[in-house]
This record gives sequence, C-alpha cells and structure tokens, in this order.
Amino acid sequence: MSAIPVTVLSGGLGAGKTTLLNHLLRTAGDRELAVLVNDMGQVNVDAELVAEGSDLDAGGVAELSNGCICCELQDDLETAVVRLAREREFDHLLVESSGISEPEPVARLFTTSSRVAARYDLDALVTVLDTRRFLDAFAGEDVPERRTDPDEADRPLSDLLIEQLEVANLVLLNKVDLCEPDELEEAEALVRALRPDAEVRRTEFSAIDPDELLGIDLFDPGQLGEGAGWQRALEGVEGESETSETDDRDRSHDGHGDHDHRHPDEVYGVDSITVRERRPVHPERFAAFLRELPDDVVRSKGVAWLPGRDAKVDISQAGPSVRATSEGPWIAALPDVQRDLYRSNRPDLAWHDEHGDRRTELVFIGTDLEDEPLRSRLRDCLVTDDEWERAEALEDPFPGEDDEAVVLRGP
Repeated sequence: MSAIPVTVLSGGLGAGKTTLLNHLLRTAGDRELAVLVNDMGQVNVDAELVAEGSDLDAGGVAELSNGCICCELQDDLETAVVRLAREREFDHLLVESSGISEPEPVARLFTTSSRVAARYDLDALVTVLDTRRFLDAFAGEDVPERRTDPDEADRPLSDLLIEQLEVANLVLLNKVDLCEPDELEEAEALVRALRPDAEVRRTEFSAIDPDELLGIDLFDPGQLGEGAGWQRALEGVEGESETSETDDRDRSHDGHGDHDHRHPDEVYGVDSITVRERRPVHPERFAAFLRELPDDVVRSKGVAWLPGRDAKVDISQAGPSVRATSEGPWIAALPDVQRDLYRSNRPDLAWHDEHGDRRTELVFIGTDLEDEPLRSRLRDCLVTDDEWERAEALEDPFPGEDDEAVVLRGP
C-alpha cells in the first residue's frame, strides 16, 4: 500500500488557516481528505460541509458531505494518525499544528522511524500569514498578543510566527487585499530573507488552487533544522564568502577579529549583516545592545561568547522578542580526549589557536539596515583586557547552564 501524503498547516490566530481548511474541503474535487485538528469549534466547518447528523463519534471523527474526514485531536498525535490510516480510506491528510506549538515537531513524527512514517509521506509544510499583521509585528508598529498556550505564556506571537515561517515549504501571504502593493513587495521580500527556499503565494480569503498546495512534494527530510535565512547567512551560502578565521587572526590585535559582514542582493531594502568576533562580549553592555536593537532588525540569531564561561549562549530575536538560552559547553572547554574527538568528526570546524571554537557569531536580517552603526555598537560590547581579567566580577544577566531561558526584551 502506498504512503498517504501529508500536509502540515500552521498559522497564527486569525491568519486564515481555518478559512484555508474549509476552502480545501469545498474544492477538493475527487480527492478524499482527512483533516486532523485540535478543536472542532476552531475549524468552524460550515453546516453545508458536514454530513447531516454527523456529530463527532466516540473516536473524534466526523464524515463530511464531500467524503472528507475530520478528526479532533483528542488522542496523542501518533495514535490519531495511525488510527485514521487503519480505519479510514482517504487520499491526503491535512494536519493543523496550532496548539501543538510549532510545526517542526509534527513534521518529525512523519519523518522518523515510527509506525507513522511507515504509513505516511510528508508532502509539504505550509504556513499561512496574515500579511498586515506580519508586517506590523516586525515593523515595530504593533505589539503582538502573547501566545495562548499557558506553557508558553512568556513567548510573544512573533516567536511563533518565526518558528512557523523558518520551516515552511510554502508560505501563503493571506489577506493581501488589506495591504498596499509596496507593502506586499516588502512582505514577500521579508519572507524570502527569512526562508529563502520557500515558495510564496499571495491569497485573499486563503483561496488557492488545491493543485498548488496538495501533492506538491516540496518537503525534504534534510530541511528540518536547516535552511532558515539566518543559517544561510552564517554559512555564507549566498553572496561572497566570509573571511576565513586565519585571515581574522592575521588582521586582529590581542584576539580582536574584524567584523565580517555580508549583504546578499538587496531586494526592497531587505538585507543581512553577519558578524563574527573572537573576543568575549561584556554581559551587561551586550544585553543592553540586544534590548536596544533597532526596529528595522526583523530577525537575529547566533551565539555569544561571555567571559569566564565554558558554555555558549544562544541568542534569538524575532521582532520585539529577544531571548537567551544556555546551549552547552564550547568544544574548546571539553576534556582533551572529548575535545579532540569532536574536532576529528568536524574537520570543517573553524578553530582559533588560542580560543578554539569560542566566538560571538550573529546574523541580523532586516529592512534598510545601517551596517556601520550596528557593527560599531556591537564592537563597543567587547570586553577590554582589564574586564576580561576580572570576568567573574562582572554582572551577568544571561542564563547559566542549568537555568531557564531569559527574556531580555519582549512585549
């Protein structure tokens, strides 16, 4: 029996994901669909789409008038999708990932060695954006509402938008009728900067030809955890290559490295700046720098080297939100045997004779970024020789190895 194709849908509240589901149910044609959702009430399946008298049965499944199946996600996701494949016949599965947090964990269920992966084949990850709200969230004009998941109460909506966008194969810029033409160009440029490989479609009321969304075979298992715009910038995938670490050392003084920066082709003012430093940042000055990032920085991501620490700190900024998490030790801080083993397994790892892999490495993506002011402000965050020597005495607002994430800025 051939595997059943799966499309994972994600999108913020009010983006138009429910409208998209209903549109696909109405226009599926000869396709028989299964729709797996969190809450039937949220799906808002119209009476004309639901077979007469077909309330959800004990298994959480309703038959729809066009032969489609709608299943409430009462069960564990893995159990629910296996049960659907065993008990029903259908041509395509749509999984709505809202409420589960972000689409990547859902995608992994269909790509790992499991009873689910044996029955299904992931077709595409689709993200629906409210274009107006997307622009407002990343232009500093509007403070997005917080997420409704009580376990994620401290995370703003901008974080979820980025997580949904940076794994998408297909992005629907929805509600385009509410935006001006130049705003649509800016929104599309931002999407392409944040997720270079995604296909983009502009929609009103989530109306799209089902042939452009179902059976499009865009998902690549190797994409999970890869392919976001910030990763491309750090890896130097586009544009001219980054300056080598050897050249950095040749041009440095007392461990200082010049700021590497790269601008991909500028389209509608969207560009990126990549920065690498082989000197620690002062914790308080660096925290202040992150809190004061200008509004035109849409996304920044990377790692920071803090003096006196063996652990790297991960920095993640999405619009108004800036979070820091401890990400485990630098390879250079590991015992000799373990360190050498890591290095032998990663021959491409950039290594400094004195500092090893310790570095501050950040990419900034945004609109009309001012390169030199940003680099200058970050350069001011580097520790002086005296501060480096007394690192343990410096005030440090960043999380320790066993601490929870620290919100440095947020609505």
